[in-house]
Amino acid sequence: MKNILVTGGAGYIGAHIIELLIKKKFNVFIIDNLSTGYKKLINKKAIFFKVNINQQQRVNEIIIKNKIDSVIHLAAKLSVSESERKPKIYYKNNIHGTLNLLKACKHTNVRNFLFSSSCTVYGDKITYVKENSKKNPKSVYGFTKLKGERMITMHSKKNGNNYGILRYFNAVGASNNKKIGQINKNGQLFKNLSMAIKKKNPLFNVYGNDYETFDGTCIRDYIHVLDLAEIHVKCLLKMNTYNQSFVLNCGYGKGLSVLEVIKGFKKFTKKKIKVNFKNRRQGDMIKIIADISKLKKILKWKPKYNKLDEMVKSSLDWENKIN
Repeated sequence: MKNILVTGGAGYIGAHIIELLIKKKFNVFIIDNLSTGYKKLINKKAIFFKVNINQQQRVNEIIIKNKIDSVIHLAAKLSVSESERKPKIYYKNNIHGTLNLLKACKHTNVRNFLFSSSCTVYGDKITYVKENSKKNPKSVYGFTKLKGERMITMHSKKNGNNYGILRYFNAVGASNNKKIGQINKNGQLFKNLSMAIKKKNPLFNVYGNDYETFDGTCIRDYIHVLDLAEIHVKCLLKMNTYNQSFVLNCGYGKGLSVLEVIKGFKKFTKKKIKVNFKNRRQGDMIKIIADISKLKKILKWKPKYNKLDEMVKSSLDWENKIN
C-alpha cells in the first residue's frame, strides 16, 4: 500500500486524515470539487485535483496515472436537515457519485476501499447500536449512506477487493496545532456553540425539548476528529495487511444530550448562554450511542481525546483562531 486517493480530502475530516497519512510517508492524492472543502486545509505534500466524483473518466485517469492502490471515500453532502429539503442533490452526490467512483476504480490497481458512512443508517430508539443492528434511516442523508454501503459491499465482493465501512457518529474538535478545524456549520452542535459563545449575548437554538430522554433533548455519541482520523489509518493498514473487510462503528460508546454539551461549554465562558427551544427538526434521531466493542477488538484501538472538556476546548480554540 503506497498511493492513496482521498475523495473530499479538502474537508474537515479528510484534511485530518491526510495529515496522518503524510506523517506515515504515504503518497496522498486528493480529489475535491471544493463545494464545501477548503484548499487551505490541505497538507502541501499531498497532490490535489479539483475534480467532481461524478466525472468518472477523469477520476479513472487519475487512479491509473498515479497507480492508486487504496481509496478513502469521504466526498458527500453532509447535512441531515438539508437532505430533507433537497433530496435530489443528495441522491446525485452521495449515491450517483459513489457509483461513478466505484466504476472509475474497476480494472485498476485499487484493492482497498474505505468509506465514510454514518450512524444515521440505523433505526431510531436503539440506545447502543451494534454494526448488525436494524437499518432504518430516518433521513434522506441516512438513506444515501446506506445505499452507498450496499453498493460498495457488492462491488468489492464482485471484484475481490477489501472494503471498510466506518459509521461515524458525531465528529468534533480540531487539530492540536490549530491548523485544521471545522469551517462549515452543517448543523453541528459543537461548531454552532463555539460560534455562539463568541457573541456578546450568546443565544443558542435547541431543536426539541420534548424527546423521550432524561432531559428532553436529543442524545448523541461524539468523537474527536483526531481519534477518528487515527481509526481510518489503522483500518487501512489492517485491511491491506490481512486482506480483511469489515464494518465498524466510530464513536466513544458514550451519549451526551444537547443540554449536557451546552453545560460543558458554559464552563469555558463567563457569559450567560441563553437557550431558545424551538420545534423538532425533521430527520433528527432521538438517541443513538455506538457499541464500539468490535472497533476496539479489530483495530486494538483506544481513544485519546474522549473527555468532554478536551472536545469543547479544542472546538473553542479553533473558533478563536479563525475569528
